[in-house]
Amino acid sequence: MLKKEVTPNKIIHQHHTNWSRYLRVHWSLYLMMLLPLAHFILFKYFPMFGNILAFRRFKPLTGPYGVSWVGLRYFKQFMSQDDFWRAFFNTLTLSVSNLIINFPIPIIFAILLNELRNLRFKKLVQTVSYMPRFISTVVVISILTELLSPSSGALNRLIQSMTGHVPVYYMNESQYFRPMYILTDMWQYTGWSAIIYLAAITGVNADLFEAAKIDGANRFQQILFITLPSIMPTIMVMFILKVGYLMSLGFEKVLLMYTPSNSMVSDIIDTYVYRMGFQSSANQYSYATAIGLFSGIIGLILVTSSNLLSRRLTGESIY
Repeated sequence: MLKKEVTPNKIIHQHHTNWSRYLRVHWSLYLMMLLPLAHFILFKYFPMFGNILAFRRFKPLTGPYGVSWVGLRYFKQFMSQDDFWRAFFNTLTLSVSNLIINFPIPIIFAILLNELRNLRFKKLVQTVSYMPRFISTVVVISILTELLSPSSGALNRLIQSMTGHVPVYYMNESQYFRPMYILTDMWQYTGWSAIIYLAAITGVNADLFEAAKIDGANRFQQILFITLPSIMPTIMVMFILKVGYLMSLGFEKVLLMYTPSNSMVSDIIDTYVYRMGFQSSANQYSYATAIGLFSGIIGLILVTSSNLLSRRLTGESIY
């Protein structure tokens, strides 16, 4: 029996036929992708052309891309400024501290929540824990300011009634800035971040836990040798993403907590860029753009390094 000859033209025709059939069936999915695709193009990629200002001198009312090339002038300028390096190290210190403390807490919380056997209580805890995520940052800082107020704050009143100490304006004290930032982040985002890990835990094969029970493993051993290794890919992906945001802290929260008294520790790169670009008398837009570009490059290096490190140590990576 003779076999039909398969030519390149037939293969191409079959490929186009399959692709046309696929588009007819799934056209609605591609239509739904247009809106997020337009969002990323307009608000993520198109603004990147503004980075050209880091290499050009900008004057208002002369066009969006400056009037003349200056090369690396602004990069040399901010690298020679003590204020910039203070903001740079403040950013790293606050980011790394926040990562060390607040990254493992949602994982622990998700594991503990998964161990609850009372479903009603479990749903109640989960709902209460992620509700703070929907509270505006402005409202969170306003609540914090009221609680820590030296005149009417609940914390100062409690301490004064118990010890008789003079009220302290915690929002103004530099030594309290970082703990307050980390604690408010913990309260606001722990429950929300735990949802991702809880979803990963529910996807673990139940047969593994049954086999571990037969072998005599207790709950702690099941968590240590089954749950954690099973959700390690999710943990590493989240870790890489968190490392990518080390240089871009919550600008709104820091700005709302910023005061002249705590500026030595609260002035980060984002607030420094804001002050240089919009609050300084010279309106140094190109100078601020150069700092922002430098921060973005550092973030890219951190993401790439953490991705390579994760691939070598665990075999898991984003790309």
